[in-house]
Amino acid sequence: MTDTQVTWLTQEAFDRLKNELDQLIANRPVIAAEINARREEGDLKENGGYHAAREEQGQQEARIRQLQELLRTAQVGTAPTSTDVASPGTVLTVRYDDDDTEQVLLGSREEGSHGDLQVISPNSPLGAALLGAKVGETREYSLPDGGTMKVTLVAVEPFTG
Repeated sequence: MTDTQVTWLTQEAFDRLKNELDQLIANRPVIAAEINARREEGDLKENGGYHAAREEQGQQEARIRQLQELLRTAQVGTAPTSTDVASPGTVLTVRYDDDDTEQVLLGSREEGSHGDLQVISPNSPLGAALLGAKVGETREYSLPDGGTMKVTLVAVEPFTG
């Protein structure tokens, strides 16, 4: 049994990421040709261009694998309609210990920004703490410095884009 993480994406974000993937795959022969051209220059130990081209190829292949997995597990389109439980694709209004409140979109960081709306991943400490929370519920999550912070879910609404 595999534990696959489903990623919620808007159709716009899915299309943008699919386009990026297609461009990276189409660019593979260009990188391969660059590596071959640099290899022809001679001694590989001191060939900076060759090593730079190989490193670029490695980074592109890693991004291709990341995008393929993300798009394979993506749940595209409609945001959840429930407004009482925090789930991917919902806009959450949260209140922190210090009484600061903010609105965030619970979804993939690949969504990018939506105006003033910050996107938090369900895999982040804050996102994981809020996932499944009901309105009015207070949850605690770990901070990078080792401390903890409490956050209360004030409201949940479907993301409308």
